[in-house]
Amino acid sequence: MQPNVPKTPQHANGFKAHLFPILFLASIFFLNFLSRIILAPLLPTIEQDLGISHGEAGSLFLLISVGYFVALLASGFVSARILHRRTIVLSAVALGIALYLTAFSRGLFGMRTSLILVGMAAGLYLPSGIASITRLVDARHWGKALSIHEVAPNLAFVAAPLLAEFMLGWISWRSVLIVLGSLTLVLSVAFSRFGRGGDFPGSAPGFGACKTLFRLPAFWIMTVLFMVGISSTMGIYTMLPLFLVTEHGMDRSVANELIGLSRVLSIAMALLAGVVNDRLGSKHTLMIVLFLTGTMTILLGLMPGSWVILLVFLQPLTAVSFFPPAFALLSAVGPSDVRNVSVSLAVPAGFMVGGGVMPLFIGFMGDRGSFAGGIVIVGGLILTGVLLAAFLKPNQEKGN
Repeated sequence: MQPNVPKTPQHANGFKAHLFPILFLASIFFLNFLSRIILAPLLPTIEQDLGISHGEAGSLFLLISVGYFVALLASGFVSARILHRRTIVLSAVALGIALYLTAFSRGLFGMRTSLILVGMAAGLYLPSGIASITRLVDARHWGKALSIHEVAPNLAFVAAPLLAEFMLGWISWRSVLIVLGSLTLVLSVAFSRFGRGGDFPGSAPGFGACKTLFRLPAFWIMTVLFMVGISSTMGIYTMLPLFLVTEHGMDRSVANELIGLSRVLSIAMALLAGVVNDRLGSKHTLMIVLFLTGTMTILLGLMPGSWVILLVFLQPLTAVSFFPPAFALLSAVGPSDVRNVSVSLAVPAGFMVGGGVMPLFIGFMGDRGSFAGGIVIVGGLILTGVLLAAFLKPNQEKGN
């Protein structure tokens, strides 16, 4: 039984008819996500340039997450006034400007302020992007459509270290941000002229919508699951270069190339997760993914020597599979008219903890000589997600 979503003329044309607009949105999401993780492969250089500690370096991602948290919460109010489509364009334009400000900031205070703005600009996109996709295609194709959308962050995971390392051979880390900001501005103009989807208003997270969602145990479970799920991807990824350079003695360029190559197969895994989700169901897929990811994350922290290279390749294969079933479940929590509200409430908490607090925690542990200990603890938290997912009931999963 699929979620009760009314048929529209958009749905009637089938999945393939909407493949191009889905890919266009995925391209925007790619630059959006790349902007939030590009600091990871740049961190060893930034640490030397600014003279900061591992904990202070990890705190940069917390600042991005703070901005992301605030913007995700406010995104419903914005899209309710200017439609999802214009919200997507606004997000891209603001993100390009924020990246410029970060590049031109000369002190740590200015950089921290600019990174909050980067997070805020990026945070406006996701609820509108998800709402646009789930309006474009029929509910029976959500798994495939969302998995295509999720190729974007997985491709960004591959591109970030490789692009950073390539460009650092020619330009400074500040110029890398300027290039990325310019590309974001160009794509915002292209989408405003040629993009499709999102020509409808969002739902602001008013009292009624929040009350509806807050009464559902599934909503709270999904919020916690996004915390641990994002910990397994962004939380680990953002601090992995420093972990490999500091604790395993790798050269920065070797670590970045290794991390980039390790994410290549993850792109196919995200697509496979969408297919598996449509066959096994979102709940069962999510439980399997969390169990495998938690185990691999613990082993990443524990394994010595060359074994860590194997885990660098294996851990992301399971971690990236979290999002297609997780977004399918979250999109089905509550009535369809508050779907974007569920995203704008649950995902911010996930990114705040998984993409902000966890990198800060791992950096804190690294300052005390145990990056590995921080990674193992994060892996244990991911494993607890299996138990939480088991409490999701079939009727909650389908949004009835």
